[in-house]
Amino acid sequence: MPSYSEYLQIDPLLTLQRPLSDGPEHDEMLFIVIHQVYELWFKQVLHELDYLEQLLERRDESRAQHTMKRVLTILKVLVAQIDILETMTPLEFLSFRDRLDSGSGFQSAQFRELEFRLGRKQASALDRYEAGTPARARLERRLAAPTLWDSFIHYLAAHGVPIPRSELERDVTRPIESTPEMRRALVDVYHHRSALAGMCERLVDLDEGMMEWRYRHVKMVQRTIGTRRGTGGSDGAAYLMTTLNQPLFPDLWAIRAEL
Repeated sequence: MPSYSEYLQIDPLLTLQRPLSDGPEHDEMLFIVIHQVYELWFKQVLHELDYLEQLLERRDESRAQHTMKRVLTILKVLVAQIDILETMTPLEFLSFRDRLDSGSGFQSAQFRELEFRLGRKQASALDRYEAGTPARARLERRLAAPTLWDSFIHYLAAHGVPIPRSELERDVTRPIESTPEMRRALVDVYHHRSALAGMCERLVDLDEGMMEWRYRHVKMVQRTIGTRRGTGGSDGAAYLMTTLNQPLFPDLWAIRAEL
């Protein structure tokens, strides 16, 4: 039987934190560890969302609810990690920032995968990844695959909810858009199908959790680099501000005024 260290590959894992600054600067280790942990959590969230799709197809409501709760709990951890990053002052970050060169969280392929999985699809995002690379291949698969929302509305249809055919057969490579027909079906769910409405609310929780993470991320960037351009040539906080208040599941928010 493998030991704890062997099973978890601890020795290789602990060799992956390699600061590049002279010295190196003390806080570069924190920056590396936090972002490596983010990537591990992104991997786990994608793993859970793929499992959730299978559960919805099997109409396994109990396990689906449990899996949603796990994803929401992970999101809380992602937000909490920002509190740790904010213990680093602007000067401490600037002491090694130039070593990032063209590197930027904007380039996280797994976060793009997560966005695609949740329905925020943009084919132009593929252009940031070289053709033939594993990251590009994963994103191409995610772009062509149904989103969590598509799995969910098919789940509702399997329960007899009159989901419009145009929604069930929509182009899954396109962003999710709000429609009057979909809103009417969801309003009916909330009035007459309490168990299904509960599942809808878990998606709202997920959407709100992602928006909270984005907001905290923006404020952390503003606190750390102000109005400076981001690493990798991005617009920094100015770009991140444009990603706020863009719900993943717009109809679940739009119906609040119609219930």
